[in-house]
Amino acid sequence: MGSGLWSTNVYDAAARFRAATGASAFAYSDAGATTVHPQLDPNGVTRESRDSAEHPRSLAIAVLFDVTGSMRQVPRALQAKLPQLLGLVLRHGYAGDPHIMFGAIGDATCDRAPLQVGQFESDNRMDDDLGRILLEGGGGGQKTESYELALYFMARHTSIDCHDKRGKRGYLFIIGDEMAYPRVKRAEADRVIGDGLQADIPVREMVTEVQRKWDTYHILPEGASYVGDRQVLDFWRDLLGQNVIELADLDAVCETIALTVGIGEAAIDLDEGLADLHDVGSAAGGTVSKALATIGSRRGTLVVASAPADLGQPGRNLRL
Repeated sequence: MGSGLWSTNVYDAAARFRAATGASAFAYSDAGATTVHPQLDPNGVTRESRDSAEHPRSLAIAVLFDVTGSMRQVPRALQAKLPQLLGLVLRHGYAGDPHIMFGAIGDATCDRAPLQVGQFESDNRMDDDLGRILLEGGGGGQKTESYELALYFMARHTSIDCHDKRGKRGYLFIIGDEMAYPRVKRAEADRVIGDGLQADIPVREMVTEVQRKWDTYHILPEGASYVGDRQVLDFWRDLLGQNVIELADLDAVCETIALTVGIGEAAIDLDEGLADLHDVGSAAGGTVSKALATIGSRRGTLVVASAPADLGQPGRNLRL
């Protein structure tokens, strides 16, 4: 997947149509759906980001968000800010051929839709995938949701040419305010994804596996139930280190994602990224600056995954 080109004009026309008719951008969920949309069902599928003549150097970017409880507003904020996300990534050259996938995370112990996964898209079909998400608003109420199941899917059920052909990790952003369960459970992997595991997989092992293919970030947005909770923060920082982003304004989530990609791909520093935000008329600079202070100021070494052996390209280190 990942053909076609994003059009802000098409996006704006669709928004005007919905405003005129009273239609919802999340028509599937708002119409009373109770199950995963067939096109977002993770059972028995692999999501692919492939190079093409139109997009010869694809870069996979995945955004998965918790839709339980107070997190249900996240996809609505994302949908409203899609032009800013794509505008920054494309117009400022952060990535020439981005393929973006949206998905949603619930709780496999109790929810009807514990995992929803769209396709990698480069055009307005990514907006369509957002509109198919079931905003269930459930969750188990135990400060844990099934993030580990989403990590499992991203590690074992995605195939991305940026990694497979060029040894370059994609970008994975998980947006949520709770902890993962301690392990990927065999029964849940079978029921939700269709995989027969021999044993449960500890979440730390799952993070190590997913990071081979994905540069992984966890975003904790203001307004959610457990923002600032020390236990939740420590849980994710223990797993992901500095790649945990505390975001004071949910409306800045698209700009935060775009600048994180710019820092990693285009080697911009944070000040350059904030100037780019100003250029596109975004007022989120202050929020993004605080959220990305650690990432944007780092001068450490980003280890890029090794390319497949048949390409003869060893792994490399990029100075940020």
